[in-house]
Amino acid sequence: MATAAPAGDAAAPKGKKKLIIMIAAVLLLVLVGGGAAVFMMKKKAAAADEEGADDHAPVAHMKVDPKHPPIFLPLDPFTVNLADKDADRFAQVGITLEVVDQATGDQMKAFMPAIRSNVLMILAHKTSAELLSLEGKEKLAREILRASVLPMGVELDPEDDEVATEEAPKKKKKKKAAQASPVLKVHFSNFIIQ
Repeated sequence: MATAAPAGDAAAPKGKKKLIIMIAAVLLLVLVGGGAAVFMMKKKAAAADEEGADDHAPVAHMKVDPKHPPIFLPLDPFTVNLADKDADRFAQVGITLEVVDQATGDQMKAFMPAIRSNVLMILAHKTSAELLSLEGKEKLAREILRASVLPMGVELDPEDDEVATEEAPKKKKKKKAAQASPVLKVHFSNFIIQ
């Protein structure tokens, strides 16, 4: 004898499909709502930052002029033995100079052997301990900036953070008019110490 299938079994697959569709719709609604909430919170945070910037000390924002993008002059990587006395250590440093304009970049290319020599001399007198700290890297960047413009006849004032030794006190020089640096910033593209 054949038994007839119960009527409830045929309705079960249709009910499961409806349940799956409803769950998917709810999940989609939650995801869209969450995305909209995140978008609105970011928008409010950006507006609050703009208002907060007016209330507090001015924040330096670099404005990029699309007509005059920054000019970068990458130097070949430097590999140099460091001045560590306890072990043989070396550094491999990639440096890129940000210059005022393309003409300055082209002019600096003519002085590249002297610029590289100055940078190598600075790096060779550093220890690994000096170069591993953030302050050491920042000081190195300032020293490289000053050394990179020397071959072009530009002398920048040394930073106040350098302390004169007692044996060689700083001599007071006549103040020259401050020269504008053709190099705006020194960027490190790689920094490996071994």
